[in-house]
Amino acid sequence: MRIAIGNDHVAVELKNIITDHLKGLGHEVVNYGTDSTERFDYPVPGYRVGRAVASGEADLGVLICGTGVGISLAANKVRGVRAAVCSEPYSARLSREHNDTNVLAFGARVVGPELAKMIVDAWLGAGFEGGRHARRVAMLAEIEETQRLAAAEESPGGSAFWYR
Repeated sequence: MRIAIGNDHVAVELKNIITDHLKGLGHEVVNYGTDSTERFDYPVPGYRVGRAVASGEADLGVLICGTGVGISLAANKVRGVRAAVCSEPYSARLSREHNDTNVLAFGARVVGPELAKMIVDAWLGAGFEGGRHARRVAMLAEIEETQRLAAAEESPGGSAFWYR
């Protein structure tokens, strides 16, 4: 599998550890982040990894910044990206099974190297379950494509919330 990895200046060391871990599992890893500890704005690698995944250049993406939040927000701005910040393996696994995430993010200031490897392994080892989750992922795509969600605009008493 081809995995895009990206990071900011805070996460250089952890990015290198995760890159080695992924390569050890037999994956091809493409670096879209920085190898320098000089200030590097997280939206840049977030966007780069998001574009690589959305375009098919990479099968999946892994992003690391201080918390994982900022870099995931940047990736999620790219159409077709479903990035999740996960600080433990359970959420990582469920993000793939229920939300069909294609980008994983975590924080170098939040998780250590061994926990980060466990998070990556849980995420990579899971697959999308489909079923009831497919409808919800389709709803996410509807929001992304149209900036609307029909189910949310139903009248009161419908199966969704009604608000203006």
